[in-house]
Amino acid sequence: MALELPTALVREGLSLLMMTAGPFIGGLLVVGVIVGLMQAMTQLHDPAVSFLPRMLTVIAIMVGAGGMIVERLAAFFTSAVTHMAGG
Repeated sequence: MALELPTALVREGLSLLMMTAGPFIGGLLVVGVIVGLMQAMTQLHDPAVSFLPRMLTVIAIMVGAGGMIVERLAAFFTSAVTHMAGG
């Protein structure tokens, strides 16, 4: 049982990481491709031009999925502390 708990916590933590980072990575990937295509078409390769859409994307994802992400992280933390305490 000594190895089962850390292994289960690591597996659950990595799964949680993929679920919480997925919306950010996916949204930024889509916006990055669109901005890259627009920059290639207009030949305007200024890093400041791509910053605003990416920042707005992250803010929109935080507003839209932030509650779900915080709930999942809190549940994982509570579960991990409870299991580590032996409960």
